[in-house]
Amino acid sequence: MTNRGDGVRQSKITQWMPRAGVIATYVGRSRQSVRNVKLIAEAAAGRMVVEAIGKAGVPVRFTVKRENLHPLQPGLFD
Repeated sequence: MTNRGDGVRQSKITQWMPRAGVIATYVGRSRQSVRNVKLIAEAAAGRMVVEAIGKAGVPVRFTVKRENLHPLQPGLFD
């Protein structure tokens, strides 16, 4: 935590706030389940509805915690 000088403390890690339509990287519990997902909407309790390509090649939607979503690496889709 750092102090901005006005009495308000702020964490060193800023929380990334993705918006609907953005492509992000989802890192699951096992760290082997890393995949790119498209954010569909915000759900309750800090979760997001995302869409990814399933095992059968069909798009699937599921909810994930916002803390498990990360921005894409630079230059991946540029």
